[in-house]
Amino acid sequence: MMSWPDFKYKQIIIHKTIGEKERLRFRADNLVIEDEEGNVLVQQSCHKIFAVFIVGDTTLTSVIIKKSVAFSFPIILMNHNFKVVSRINCAAEGNTLLRRIQYDPSFDNLFVAKELIRQKINNQRNLLSSLRYLSQDDKDVIAKLKEVDVSSANDIHELMGIEGSASKLFFSAYFRPLGWQRREPRCKRDIYNLLLDIGYTYLFNFIEAMLCLYGFDLYQGVLHTNFYQRKSLVCDIVEPFRCIIDKRLRKAYNLGQIDESDFFFSKGQWSLEYKNQEKYTKLFVRDLMDEKERIFIYCQTYYRWLMKKKSATEFPVFNISE
Repeated sequence: MMSWPDFKYKQIIIHKTIGEKERLRFRADNLVIEDEEGNVLVQQSCHKIFAVFIVGDTTLTSVIIKKSVAFSFPIILMNHNFKVVSRINCAAEGNTLLRRIQYDPSFDNLFVAKELIRQKINNQRNLLSSLRYLSQDDKDVIAKLKEVDVSSANDIHELMGIEGSASKLFFSAYFRPLGWQRREPRCKRDIYNLLLDIGYTYLFNFIEAMLCLYGFDLYQGVLHTNFYQRKSLVCDIVEPFRCIIDKRLRKAYNLGQIDESDFFFSKGQWSLEYKNQEKYTKLFVRDLMDEKERIFIYCQTYYRWLMKKKSATEFPVFNISE
């Protein structure tokens, strides 16, 4: 298992392909990405790589896959719309003891689910409270979020209903200056929903890579429904951290970093121009890197909490205001 001193020196490589003949190869334990003319676009020591994200088309060989296994880093392949196509290499997938705990029917899934949603709502309230100028509507929403009681939920369905109502209040208040209408995942009916989808995608894959360090069954969730090929556990653990992306989107808007001309509208959906993808990727990834220590420690603490069956007071906590 990776420790924090090992992890803090690790780097995430996100590369968006330009030509069709770009390739990944290795040179003296370095990952090298070259263009079709052999020019080096990216070079990084394999010892310092945490994960490699490839956006677009590239050539992979069996040697590259073997090296990713040897140096224990995943390769995540994404299309130009940031949709994950495939993920190569999961280092600790043989942790059968952990998986027995995950599958144990006596495990209190509802407690974990409530704690994740409680933290999510607390972070939403903290983001609102941190605004410099609060309208009366903002203050009313903050008061309502303070009154939300996840402990009253008798099952997952009630809990998801509470979470949905709280998130609707939060989005309407926090993104009001953006002309916000409603949150519509994957519909891309406006630029801000599209950017949230992009940011949440990077957050999802970052946390997925963290959980894979310990060998979790990513498909065995505690909050989100389990069904074929859905990584429900990743969806669960993402919840307290969505505030990182929310905060970045509002900050980018306030700083005038979002330019409508960077996007185009087609067939009822907004898309990001390929040439402008790097600009917005850097915005979200920079904030994830700023929080990588706390995200890593959270996932590590959750693993230890499960394995040692610690008390409720020792459950990991992420607070955006700290």
